[in-house]
Amino acid sequence: MKLLLMGMNHRSAPLEVREQLTIEDPVPALRKLTACDEIDEAVLLSTCNRVEVVVLTRDAESARLRLRSLFRRDLGDAALGDREVDGYCYVYRDGEAMRHVLRVASALDSMVVGEPQILGQTKQAYRSAVESGASGPILDRLFQHAFATAKRVRTDTRIAEGPTSVARVAVGLARQIFEDLRGKHALMIGAGEMIELALEALRKEGLESIRVANRTAERAAELAVRFDASAHGLGELPNLLADADVVLTSIGGSRPILTPELMRSALRERPGRPVFVIDIGVPRNADPQIDSLAEVFRYDLDDLASVASSNADGRRQELVRAEAIVGEEQQRFEGWFAALRAVPTIKHLRAQVEAIRLRELERALPRLALDDGAREGVEALTRAIVNKILHAPLSRLRREAEREEGMAYLEIARLLFGLDDDPERTEEPDDR
Repeated sequence: MKLLLMGMNHRSAPLEVREQLTIEDPVPALRKLTACDEIDEAVLLSTCNRVEVVVLTRDAESARLRLRSLFRRDLGDAALGDREVDGYCYVYRDGEAMRHVLRVASALDSMVVGEPQILGQTKQAYRSAVESGASGPILDRLFQHAFATAKRVRTDTRIAEGPTSVARVAVGLARQIFEDLRGKHALMIGAGEMIELALEALRKEGLESIRVANRTAERAAELAVRFDASAHGLGELPNLLADADVVLTSIGGSRPILTPELMRSALRERPGRPVFVIDIGVPRNADPQIDSLAEVFRYDLDDLASVASSNADGRRQELVRAEAIVGEEQQRFEGWFAALRAVPTIKHLRAQVEAIRLRELERALPRLALDDGAREGVEALTRAIVNKILHAPLSRLRREAEREEGMAYLEIARLLFGLDDDPERTEEPDDR
């Protein structure tokens, strides 16, 4: 069995490509994958910065082609060509795939290194795979190991110090733009986790005038009460934009809500006053064409990446320590995964020896005048002899299977014990 991972993220593909692969419900794709002969287990992770699928397969090349087809046609609004998929997607196998899953869960592959949201998103992706029946014993073990690794990274390093979310990086950018946010007016569009994190950060920066606009009035009102803001519906956007110095938006939808027409109308009400739009939605909430308006300055997730990268530079030593932890945990999982190669051989060998034991007992017992107690004693004796004879070679097979050269030991064992021979042509001689 082999592990295979295919995906694209904020480093491998631009936002205009990633937003085509936005997935609300991974279950249909997971069921389609595991219905294929070449894929036994699958987990699909989709966030604002990545879409990745990891599978367990007996045929890595066939599985790769299946995943390639998935990225082309079956994810979100994807209509990607072969060149786009091949150019933007990365493919990892076995050890590389294991390491990548551990790094993602530990927030070492995030745009904002150390951010806590990715662990929750990874756990949700795993739960969806379990509930749909797509995840099995191997990926179960991999993701549980990834969650434990993430906990160790957060406990044993200071990787989570500093801005640890896209929302907080966005607020940091707004502070850089204005130097002082006090006296400025902020408009938050959306009411999800990112907006909540941004509200917390804005309050810490001393910004007092905040408005929250959302499709669901109840959720906007809930946040407004908690953060001493005002709640509004999306229908009020024209008036709200006319008074906003900073607009931070992260709301679901397939089309941009900040269009050139809407922004142009708002600017007429605020001549000479620029507006900064920070769009952390995927798909994007702000139409890139608003860049043509002289007094609109738009930033999206890809623009925030450079800010996040500079923040990570200050925690370089902690990154080194975190990567070392991931390396250790990868080796542990690789050892467990490699040992699985010995399982079929060990089971086969035990079954063959047990069959010989039973066959010889059947031949011997009729000629022995034994009562029930004695028969049970002979049964126990023969089982104990078999177990003691097999203990050393089977233990050695398990240990060697964890090493790179382990396959040679398994092949020799199968050859020496004739595990792949035709049983009808290899009946042992009767030496009596």
